[in-house]
Amino acid sequence: MLALMIAMLLAMLDNMIIGTAMPTIVGELGGLAHLSWVVTAYTLATAASTPIWGKLGDMYGRKGVFLTAIVIFLIGSALSGMAQDMGQLIGFRAVQGLGAGGLMVGVMAIIGDLIPPRERGKYQGMMAGVMALAMIGGPLVGGTITDHWGWRWSFYINLPLGVVALAMLTTVLHLPKKERGAGMSRIDYLGAALLTIGITSIVLVTTWGGTEYAWGSAVIMELIAIGVASLIGFLFVETKAAEPIMPLHIFRSRNFTLMSVIGFLTGFVMFGAVLFLPLFQQSVQGASATNSGLLLLPMLLSMMVVSLIAGRVTTNSGKYKIFPIIGGGLMVAGLFLLAQMDTGTSRLTSGVYMAVLGAGMGFLMQITMLVAQNSVEMKDMGVASSATTLFRTLGSSFGVAIMGALFTSRVQDEMAGQGGGAATQQSAQLDAASLAKLPEQVREAYQVAVSSGTHSAFLLGSAVAVIGFLAAFLVKEVPLKGAGPAQPETGASDSRRGEPQPAETV
Repeated sequence: MLALMIAMLLAMLDNMIIGTAMPTIVGELGGLAHLSWVVTAYTLATAASTPIWGKLGDMYGRKGVFLTAIVIFLIGSALSGMAQDMGQLIGFRAVQGLGAGGLMVGVMAIIGDLIPPRERGKYQGMMAGVMALAMIGGPLVGGTITDHWGWRWSFYINLPLGVVALAMLTTVLHLPKKERGAGMSRIDYLGAALLTIGITSIVLVTTWGGTEYAWGSAVIMELIAIGVASLIGFLFVETKAAEPIMPLHIFRSRNFTLMSVIGFLTGFVMFGAVLFLPLFQQSVQGASATNSGLLLLPMLLSMMVVSLIAGRVTTNSGKYKIFPIIGGGLMVAGLFLLAQMDTGTSRLTSGVYMAVLGAGMGFLMQITMLVAQNSVEMKDMGVASSATTLFRTLGSSFGVAIMGALFTSRVQDEMAGQGGGAATQQSAQLDAASLAKLPEQVREAYQVAVSSGTHSAFLLGSAVAVIGFLAAFLVKEVPLKGAGPAQPETGASDSRRGEPQPAETV
C-alpha cells in the first residue's frame, strides 16, 4: 500500500508542483506563447493513454504493465528536467503524461485485484487522502523547490520517489499472472487509435475554446467534427473487436453507467472549484498567491476526512448507496453557498462554504470507483478503473473550459459596464502585483466583476451537480462481498431483462 500511495502521489503531485514553477521556467527557456502546451501536452497524453493502460493490464497482467508506466513516467520526468528549450519540454511532458496515464489506473486496478470489495472502501479512502494531500502540498512544495533548488528539480524530485516505488513493488507485489494465448495480435489497435483521436479532440476543444480560438471558429468546429466522428467510429469498432479497448458490455450495468456519470460531474465541479477559489481569494479577499495551496485547505481537509470515514463505514456495514446521495446533496449545497460570495464575504465564511463542498466530494471520490469496480467481472477490472478515471478527467476538462468561459465573459461584461478600462477588459485574471497598480476605483470595479464571475461559475456548477444528486438515487445497492474477488453486477440469467443483477457468490 505504501508503494501504491507513492505512485498515486507521483501522478497527482506533478501538475501541482509544475504550476508554481511555470514563471521561472518561462524566464529561463522563453517560449511564453507556448506556455499552455506544457500542461496541455501532459493532460492530453494522460487522458488518451488511460483506457489503453487499463486494457493492457487486464490482458497481460497488472504488475508488469504498472511498472512499465512508472518507468515511462520517470524517463519523462528526467528528460523534462534536462530540457533546453520550450519545444523539448513540451515533448518530454507528453512522454511523462503517457506514463502518468497508467499510474492512477494501475493503483486502483491493483487494489481491485488484491482487496475484497467490502474492504476496498477504506483503502480507496486512503488514496483520496493522498489526492487531497497532493493538492494542498503541491503548490507549496513547488514554490520551495523552485526557490531553493531551481525549476529542474520540480521534475527531478519524481526520480527518488519513483525508484522507491519501483523497488518496493518489484519485491513485495505478487499478483496472479494472466494467461492469454492470443498475444499481441488481439490488441484492438483501431479502437485504441479512434479513442485516442476522439479524446485528444475533446481535450483540445475544451483547452482552446474561448482562449486560443473563438468557440465558433473553424478550428474548434473541425475538432468537434473529428472528435464526434472518431467516437462514433470507436463505438462501431468496439462491437466487432475480439479484445475491445473499452468493452461496451460494462455499460449494461446500471451502477457502472451511473458511476461514470457521477464521476464526470464530480471532476467537472472539483477542478472548477480548484481554479476559481484561489482566484477569488487573491483578487477579492487580498490573499497572497504564494499561499495558494493553503487557501484550499478547508475544502481539501474536509474531502480527505470524509473520504476516510465513508470508506471505513462502507467496510464495516457493506452499505454505500447513501453516500452518493449525501455527497451529491452536499456538493449542490456547497456550490450554491460559494455562488453567494461577494466582496464582503470573509475568509472564515468562504472557508465554511468550501468545507461543505469538500465534504460532498469526499463522499463521492472513492465511492464512485468502488461501486464501478463492484459492477464488473474481475477480468474487466482494469477497463472499469480506467473508464471511471477517464470520465473524471474529461469532466475536469469540461468544467474548467465551460466555467472558465462563463467566468471570463461575466468579468469582461462587468468591467465594460463599469468603465473599468481596456487593460482589465482584455484579461479576466490579474495577479496581485498588477491589481495593486490599478487606481482604487478600477480595482474595486474589478473585484466586483470577479465576484460576479465566480457567482455565475459556481451557480452553473451547482446546477450541474443537481444532475449527479438525482443520479445517485438510481444507484442499486448490490452487496459488497466480504471476501474473495469482486462479484459482477451483471448476471447471465438476467441478460434478457436488461437490468443487471448481482451474480451468485463464487
